[in-house]
Amino acid sequence: MNFWTDQTKATEEIAQELLGCLLIKETDEGITSGWIVETEAYVGEFDEAAHSFGLRKTPRLKAMYQPAGTIYIYHMHTHTMLNIIAKEAGNPQGILIRAIEPFSGVELMEERRKMSGINVTNGPGKLTKAMGITKEDYGTSIGETPLYLSTQERRIPKEIIATPRIGIPNKGKWTDAPLRFIVAGNPYVSRKKGPVDLDFGWQ
Repeated sequence: MNFWTDQTKATEEIAQELLGCLLIKETDEGITSGWIVETEAYVGEFDEAAHSFGLRKTPRLKAMYQPAGTIYIYHMHTHTMLNIIAKEAGNPQGILIRAIEPFSGVELMEERRKMSGINVTNGPGKLTKAMGITKEDYGTSIGETPLYLSTQERRIPKEIIATPRIGIPNKGKWTDAPLRFIVAGNPYVSRKKGPVDLDFGWQ
């Protein structure tokens, strides 16, 4: 059993354990990968910021009610957003992958983004474009190709910082709930503030 399907763990815990995992996407153009450095937890029925608040059900949300490890893709403006379901079927809690530190296929990611440097993958819509993640990945499993987490390689953060999620206004206590988790000191964290760790925040 992979840790992201362990039902004894809270979604917030899984969101932190995803930091340092290697996310991989295989496409006809090539393979890209990156270390996850930022996540946000959405805890379902009572979370006013979650798409599944109040157990809302629409065709778009079907994947949220599938078993842990299911990929839930949605679009915000022109951006594709990658989420991983964290709980058992029928309990729609998920984790948004907000940023990665590129590892392999960097040139391909830069070509797709028409730029280089930290702006290639330092945001949820940026990383999906860089890696070629699309609506075709909706409903697949994060444990299987073509979009998956490595079970062999990972890095360990020196420190994890919890902050309020980004872009969650007017949601009562959920606006300020510390459900965003970042690798402290990593330059690829979205809206990065503060100094950069020489080791990018890894042990």
